[in-house]
Amino acid sequence: MAKKQPILDELHAIRERMLAESGGTLAGLVARLQAEQAVSNRPIRKARQPLRGPDAPQSGSATVDAPPSQPG
Repeated sequence: MAKKQPILDELHAIRERMLAESGGTLAGLVARLQAEQAVSNRPIRKARQPLRGPDAPQSGSATVDAPPSQPG
């Protein structure tokens, strides 16, 4: 007998409902979510891209900024 996992069961049910409401396809769900996002007026943060090329630090040569000095 499988162990009960109520949180996962709820997530699976929500996913199934959202897919059904979006035509039953992942493409439909993505289109729906993108449309909702477009009208939400919420800011969207872009993920930082890793630094590549000649200016990128070499492997094993990490630098750490000094912490800000404390007043007083």
